Amino acid sequence: MDPSIKKADMKNKDRFLGFADVYDQARPEMPEYPIEIITRYLNKKANLVVDLGCGSGLSTTAWKNHCNAVIGIEPNDDMFLAASKKADDGISFQKAFAHETGLSSGSADAVICSQSFHWMNPELTLAEVNRILKTGGIFAAVDYDWPPVCKWEAELAHKQLFYKISCLEEEYEDLKDDYIRWDKNKHLSNIKNSGYFRYQREIVFANREFCDAKRFISMTLSQSGLQSIIKHKPDLIKNALDEYIETIQCLFAGETIKADFCYRMRLGIK
Repeated sequence: MDPSIKKADMKNKDRFLGFADVYDQARPEMPEYPIEIITRYLNKKANLVVDLGCGSGLSTTAWKNHCNAVIGIEPNDDMFLAASKKADDGISFQKAFAHETGLSSGSADAVICSQSFHWMNPELTLAEVNRILKTGGIFAAVDYDWPPVCKWEAELAHKQLFYKISCLEEEYEDLKDDYIRWDKNKHLSNIKNSGYFRYQREIVFANREFCDAKRFISMTLSQSGLQSIIKHKPDLIKNALDEYIETIQCLFAGETIKADFCYRMRLGIK
């Protein structure tokens, strides 16, 4: 393998060290809707589902009772440890990269990436997806937008904080840590251009959850760009982050409110 690809793998993997607990408590689980769509397109209950870049296992455990077995694939040490605690009958986890799963060829009915495909080399990953998918199997990349729809003032505060983060990343090259993030807007074209899938489409939907100030703040803290600055140059973001937390706490005022996560699912049928 090209050494530069291996280096990018390691940098992207390590970007998620140190905050698996925050991630697991705040991030949304995989909604039922994409599971329903994949099952409908398969026209059967999946025997094996593979969840690439499964993180702490939130998107893996969502498949319980919807398939006979699901395997979460995760290279990051902290995330893998958090996910492994959720292993159960029919739910297992393997520590591996998405393009080197080690799974048997033609073994999976469906392969999913939940908020993770943009951290993977699309060419190598889709080649591995094609290898492990059965004919007629489905690949789906499921992503949600930040922030969720809740209070516009909270959404604005979130956007302003991450504008600050993007400016700091541009100013301080070492904050990027040589990570590579692929454009989510190209997920569908990458699926199409791979030549592995006879049908491709994008499906847009929303999923409603409930959110209070603590969760909204924790969701923010679960994002790797912010965590990178906190780890390496905390003084650069401290004032902005403190102001953000105070703003969110005031806006929610102890309430738990409805929050709509807006999703895009790009899929291909082999």
